[in-house]
Amino acid sequence: MFCNPYEIIIQGVTSNGRPFRPSDWAERLSGILSTFGWDQKMSYSPYVRPMNLDDIRCVAVDRQLEAINPRVFAFIMAFAKDNDLKVMDCRALIHEYEESGRPLPEGEASPPQAA
Repeated sequence: MFCNPYEIIIQGVTSNGRPFRPSDWAERLSGILSTFGWDQKMSYSPYVRPMNLDDIRCVAVDRQLEAINPRVFAFIMAFAKDNDLKVMDCRALIHEYEESGRPLPEGEASPPQAA
């Protein structure tokens, strides 16, 4: 599944349909909670991760983040609002795909490793 039902998806598209720039915004925003392992490779947090949806860069935000770190959650949601980005509930997104008869996008719901 491309997202978990308890995630909020911030799409890199403004409310008027324009792509959000810079193109690596999702990685930058997700990087605020990333860590570096012993191997010096960055890993994204399980609570904030970049993803693609229909060739649009997105950020998946786990709703648990609001309880775990309310200030970071508020910062991320304010970022989306300030930049006029589309914000969708993953459950609503899944329902939208099912209702339209379109196949669900491929993808892992678990957080990816950064390159």
